Amino acid sequence: MNFGQALEALKLGQKVSRDGWNGKGMFLFLVPGSIFKVNRPPLLGIYTEGTEIKYHAHVDMKTAQGDVVPWLCSQTDMLAEDWGVVP
Repeated sequence: MNFGQALEALKLGQKVSRDGWNGKGMFLFLVPGSIFKVNRPPLLGIYTEGTEIKYHAHVDMKTAQGDVVPWLCSQTDMLAEDWGVVP
């Protein structure tokens, strides 16, 4: 599958990954947007406590080490044809 198809799968709530990634267990997932009230740093240092923040939807990655990090695609990822849905 190509990146466009992978993105559509993410929007449907599925997890996706690339065959070309060398870490086991890595995948992407969509974090839906939400609204929450500021109650801890680092946002507490930017906004006053209780301020409502709109948290936009974004894509995160589960790494091979089991961590979750924000993900931004590379040129290689965008043009790859080895995307697939993770069961």
